Amino acid sequence: MARPLRIEYPGAFYHITSRGNERKDIFRSARDREKFLSYLESSTQRYGAVIHVYCLMTNHYHLLLETPLGNLSQIMRHINGAYTTYFNTRRQRSGHLFQGRYKAIVVDADEYAEELSRYIHLNPVRAGIVERPEEYQWSSYQYYIGHRKKPEWLKTDFILDYFGKKVFTAQKRYREFVNAFVNKEYGSPLKETVASTILGGIDFVEEIKDKYLNGKKVDRNLPALSELSTGPTIEEISNGVKAILEEDVALSRKATLYLCHRYSRKTLKEIGSYFGIGESAVSQASHRFKLTLDNDRKLRKKINYISKRLNLCNV
Repeated sequence: MARPLRIEYPGAFYHITSRGNERKDIFRSARDREKFLSYLESSTQRYGAVIHVYCLMTNHYHLLLETPLGNLSQIMRHINGAYTTYFNTRRQRSGHLFQGRYKAIVVDADEYAEELSRYIHLNPVRAGIVERPEEYQWSSYQYYIGHRKKPEWLKTDFILDYFGKKVFTAQKRYREFVNAFVNKEYGSPLKETVASTILGGIDFVEEIKDKYLNGKKVDRNLPALSELSTGPTIEEISNGVKAILEEDVALSRKATLYLCHRYSRKTLKEIGSYFGIGESAVSQASHRFKLTLDNDRKLRKKINYISKRLNLCNV
């Protein structure tokens, strides 16, 4: 089963979304929303989370969240787990409240924090719940524009500082910034997300890959990792196999096809084109070779050796 790629490090910013199971409502009352906000607050106290922006819709929520301690998983277990327990207990139900795993996108905050905050705060307007974002009670927007006294656990200064050093001026300019797109079509900043995991420019994406993904083994259950990885080409795999199995041309071809199918991130069509066979033949040949490996310890050892030389996973 495919899983989302989690990239965690101290000081990371994330755009977080989590939806109700089967898109059902996760907030049915004001009390529900207030309880959820209390878990946001306790996440800042217990786990050092920094909540910059939030918006609680009906069947999902949005957060712009920072993790000074690099502990996103711990924070989200607390928020979603505690709220699920509360919700189920109150309504005498059991089972999952949220639809699968929450979605977490690592964000280059210097480039995207302002735009994401606007996108999050305009959610109720886009959904047709209110005409103006300041009319919606269950987002952080009213605190950003000074209509309500900000709770201590909500941090607005990081984003407002982009709009001025004086609080009143920053709030006024931020309101103009958000309202500029009320009732207007505009592209979501999330469309620029790379591999459904990283939102940032080329330099930011490469930095994240080098620091936090370098050396991670390719996992078919983590499609985002495969998309972000820059593993060896078909030619590089072929050359690596030939260097070890040059005495057996037929075996070399089978091993190369198998490793390409498993690790090259190329499509079946691309691999088939290289070997001069059809797409289904690629899958079948790879499967047959895997069965051979399962029963041939000596050959498996050789393929593992080749995999390590090419910085692939052990088979």
